[in-house]
Amino acid sequence: MRRRQLLLAAAVGGAGMLWGLRAKNSDNGGVHSAYFQTLSTALDNAGLARPTLIIDKQKLLANANILHQHLAGRYDYRVVAKSLPSLPLLETVMSHTDTQRLMVFHQPFLNLITNELPNTDVLLGKPMPVAAAARFYQQHKTTQFDARHQLQWLVDAPARLIQYADLARQRRELMLINLELDVGLHRGGIKDEEQLAVALDIIEREPFLQFSGFMGYDPHVSKNPRLLGGPEAAFSSVQKVYQNFVTTAERQLQRSLSGLTLNAAGSPTYQRYTGAQVATELSAGSALVKPTDFDLDTLADHEPATFIATPVLKSLPVAEVPGIEKLASLQSWFNPNSRQAFFIYGGYWKAKPESPPGLSLHPLYGRSANQEMLNGSSSVKLQPDDWVFMRPTQSEGVFLQFGDIAVYEDGAIVDSWPVFAQS
Repeated sequence: MRRRQLLLAAAVGGAGMLWGLRAKNSDNGGVHSAYFQTLSTALDNAGLARPTLIIDKQKLLANANILHQHLAGRYDYRVVAKSLPSLPLLETVMSHTDTQRLMVFHQPFLNLITNELPNTDVLLGKPMPVAAAARFYQQHKTTQFDARHQLQWLVDAPARLIQYADLARQRRELMLINLELDVGLHRGGIKDEEQLAVALDIIEREPFLQFSGFMGYDPHVSKNPRLLGGPEAAFSSVQKVYQNFVTTAERQLQRSLSGLTLNAAGSPTYQRYTGAQVATELSAGSALVKPTDFDLDTLADHEPATFIATPVLKSLPVAEVPGIEKLASLQSWFNPNSRQAFFIYGGYWKAKPESPPGLSLHPLYGRSANQEMLNGSSSVKLQPDDWVFMRPTQSEGVFLQFGDIAVYEDGAIVDSWPVFAQS
């Protein structure tokens, strides 16, 4: 009798656990909101029927306004081109934020920008191999962009600085040198006063090199755990390190760095700068389109302004995995959000399903760049040719995968912005 009671209790307990787990997997499905339904109609009216990257121009400009208002003339603004890799997109942002300053990260894009936007002031966002720098000069055709005064090369170490000095002497071409500082990210850069002294000495004695300032990137601030003082402690440390580099440089050079480029920040941290810091300019790009990696407290007042839209190719009432088809009904009972299968046009992007709600990737079926499977509950009413919307996790790289950007404004696709070409 006791054994029966134990078995019954175990069965009831097990059933209770399964039911509790199922309750946690409640139906999250739904239909498109009015916003995404309007987006769907706009795409249909534009005759688009392929994976498409969309920028909501009104949201983009609203984000640009927020950034511009926060800087409030206390800092110059440098637009991060890798996060907004399209000439019309960059021109729109530059015009709206009243800046000609760009940060560029790729040699082909550097040549493109200096040829097509010759009035810009460019700072490299990462140290380039000296061969890439040489290739820039070989391919640089325009006489309107004066690299001697409009282009700052970022250098991270004395060894690379010597290579750049050799290139400058060979070309008899003045090169502006901005030194990358390690302000806590520990991804390279000038790490201490000794390295700084060596680098400044090389620049000062080379007739074709000119010191133009510092760059101190600080994305690690937002990820500093509370156990170590949180973002506030990390940000304070960054400012102390940066200030120490500036003080040391001024002492060695026997002159003020006033008027030079003292670049800092990035999208995750730009709002932490209040005017009391040593930096003179701030960089940001992703904050203006806000991919999911930038869903941060410091960007709570920014709105997502970009989406990937792709058509549904197939809508199946049951999601089956090859080899374990018989488990499909059990799986959908356990998690109602895995009941249906929707195969989309393309996939495997750095992106997360956004609309309709309740869509997810199957944990066993596998990824596909051709026809990716998404799952949803019976509350998701997608049919073939309907649109699925995703939010990119980042903009760099992802923006280059879809061809021209579809520009959405006032309920319609109003423009098409080409993205950067690799050559």
